[in-house]
Amino acid sequence: MSAITTPLDGAGAASTGRPPRDFDIEAYYDGACPICSREVDLLRRLDRRGRLRFTDIAAEGFDAAAVGVPLADLMDRIHARLPDGTLVQGVEVFRHLYQAVGYRWLVALTRLPGVSQLLDLAYRAFARNRLRLTGRCGARRFGPPCPTAPAPPHAPAAPRRAGPPRPRRRPPPAGRAGPWR
Repeated sequence: MSAITTPLDGAGAASTGRPPRDFDIEAYYDGACPICSREVDLLRRLDRRGRLRFTDIAAEGFDAAAVGVPLADLMDRIHARLPDGTLVQGVEVFRHLYQAVGYRWLVALTRLPGVSQLLDLAYRAFARNRLRLTGRCGARRFGPPCPTAPAPPHAPAAPRRAGPPRPRRRPPPAGRAGPWR
């Protein structure tokens, strides 16, 4: 699932009588992640109207309780808050961010059948491996080090045969029976 739609206060801004906020989306990102920081820097340059807010969850003093999401969940995938208090996560965050800076046409493409599912899968794979990809396993204050897969149990390797390598089998000429048909 790529999006959570849960108003934090149980009601939207219109029903509470509060004026609309001065931003379109507030994204919670890992400022210690070089890939995440580059994306945020790009979005800040594109945000000519000042409609985006970014909160670094790796900064000292960040309080996940104020967001209403456990820090481990914020580290697992990107989250953002919309002006009405609704939280979104995953690819849906990027859709809101790029729509806010004027890339509605690009967002529309990401909603096409097939493209949407592919982006969700790709983002989940990236998010699951983000710390490993950025070389930060074990160097974070957000929980245990990155998991490493244990070596699979296997039989001891057979001794290598001395001498030249065996020639490769070639498929039979066309028209002859064999496992290649």
